[in-house]
Amino acid sequence: MLKSIIGKKVCMTQIFDDKGNIIPVTVVEAGPCVVTNVRTVKKDGYSAVQLAFGDLKGKSLNKPQSGFFKKNNLPQKKVVREFRVANVAEFSIGQEIKADIFKAGDYVDVCALSKGKGYAGVIKRHNFGMQPTTHGQSDRTRARGSSGGQGPQKVLKGMRMSGHLGNEYVTIQRLCVIDVDVERNVLLIKGAVPAVKTGTLLINSTIKEVPVIVQELKANKTKKK
Repeated sequence: MLKSIIGKKVCMTQIFDDKGNIIPVTVVEAGPCVVTNVRTVKKDGYSAVQLAFGDLKGKSLNKPQSGFFKKNNLPQKKVVREFRVANVAEFSIGQEIKADIFKAGDYVDVCALSKGKGYAGVIKRHNFGMQPTTHGQSDRTRARGSSGGQGPQKVLKGMRMSGHLGNEYVTIQRLCVIDVDVERNVLLIKGAVPAVKTGTLLINSTIKEVPVIVQELKANKTKKK
């Protein structure tokens, strides 16, 4: 079963649980996605499902892209991504994938392009500390300091310096799905996720194991109900 979907970040808000505790959540518009292609080991060397998300108006795609959707009698979509699946026999072109593939209590990994913040110094980019403000060093408090020292007198590869911050793909793992609105295709995911507002999110079932304590708590809640 495919436990992946493409979504869009809507906003952040907070909800209350049964005990009155505040839970910060991110509202995500998850799907509906359309299956646009099915990759098989025999034909492509790997098995995967290609999903498309986000309606487009007018001539927003180039000829090869629009021709691909026209060939399969599908509406034009904004985002197209592939997700690896072990068994592709249950999928067909034109099939819809909705938010109901997830349920409350599931854990997901969310991948997205982080917010670009331009050129940043080492304090903002790497959380460096400031230099002392004594002896009139008014213009060096946010400077990086010396890059030399003992050993080879050169700047080594990977040394933390100022540079471009953000605008790169980031994955936050093991986030809990608090609630699912099947009718509106909306997920409430606990905590913050990367991407700007209305940014595209790739949501997958988590690859990390859920702690045994969490599983026991979920089982106890189910028994009480």
